This record gives sequence, structure tokens and C-alpha cells, in this order.
Amino acid sequence: MTKLFLFADEAGDFTFNRNQNVSIFYIICTVTMRDCGIGHSLLKLRRDLAWDKVEIGDYFHASTDRQAVRDHVFNVISACDFDIHATIMEKPKAQPQVRATEQTFYKYGWHYHFRYSSKKYVKSLRELHLTIASIGTKKKKIDFEDAVRDVVRQKDLKNSWHLSFWPCQSDPCLWVADYCTWAIQRKYESSGRDLRSYNLIADKIVYEYDLWEHGNIYY
Repeated sequence: MTKLFLFADEAGDFTFNRNQNVSIFYIICTVTMRDCGIGHSLLKLRRDLAWDKVEIGDYFHASTDRQAVRDHVFNVISACDFDIHATIMEKPKAQPQVRATEQTFYKYGWHYHFRYSSKKYVKSLRELHLTIASIGTKKKKIDFEDAVRDVVRQKDLKNSWHLSFWPCQSDPCLWVADYCTWAIQRKYESSGRDLRSYNLIADKIVYEYDLWEHGNIYY
């Protein structure tokens, strides 16, 4: 392998309390692929659905798409070749210094995610292009982008690497990351452990790590 594309998304929020509608987990998910053919397949699906007068949004987004649309998207995704890596962070177990700021928490998660998940692919390539779904306000975007750049630099990659932060709607391969992240989030966040969507992508998951699984202190 000489070139690899990596697309990333996150699920969860940066709120640390037990109020309603606050996520328990923060999840970082990346998908790696040798080419971006899956993006062409998803664009074709959008055109086919539009032709059939199916109601769709401006882009595929798992949390807002109707279930019928999700079914179509997962059918396309499940037939394509790519790998999924996910790091799960149970927020109530985060020590105070880890969640001192949103940037600190975000960088902490990315540090452990990239440090360990990249072992699955880094040694076998010459060039890596990372595309991450941008989040937050303009100021937060800059802070988050700087955090990830610092994490990647710490890896001391000898191969050439490129890093982009794009809105999720800008690239159909980011839709893949969004759908995979959402499916994993449903597994952890839903009280009944909703595995319906997770099971559709489970065979593509090569790294799934609950960072504080063995911790028993809640802050």
C-alpha cells in the first residue's frame, strides 16, 4: 500500500453533567480507504433517491436522515472496502485535568486514538491524507485543528501526510465516517444497546477501544 485516505468524525458533546440530552460518551471514529470510490457510490445513491422522489437532506447525515434513507446508505457502505477505528471515552470517568477545557479533552482523545489506531496502517504506506469533519465556532475550529496537527506531528510519521478540516457536507467520504460514528454511538449511548446499525458495519471495525473501560471512579 502506498497511499491511504483517512476520514474522521466525532460523536458526543463537551458538556460534563448528568442533565437530559447530554451524551455519556465522546467517540472519535476514523475510516481508512485506499481510494474514494465509495464517495462516488453515495453520490449516485443521492441521485437515484432524488429520481425516485425520496425526501433527502442537503447531504447524508445519520442522525437526521429518515430510517428508509439510512437503510439505503448502509447498504452501500456495507458493500464497500474500508476499515473503521473508534476510540470511546466515557465522559463521567474523565479526570478534571483531562476535561479542563474542550480543546484539552479533544486533544487527549485524539492523542490516544491516533497513537494506537494508526498502528494498524501507518507502517504500510508512504502517504496519508487525513480529512476531519470540522466542528465548533471559528475560534474553536482553530483550536481543534491545532490540537490534531500537534497529535499527528508527535507520531513522527516518516511518510508524507496531509491534513484537511472540511465541513461534513463537503465530501461524501465524510458521510461514511458520520454514519459509522453514529452506528457506534448508538451501541454505547442507547439504553437498550441498539446494535441494528452497528451490526451492519461490525465486520469493518478493526479497532474499537473503550479508553476508560476498566476505570471505576466517576467524577
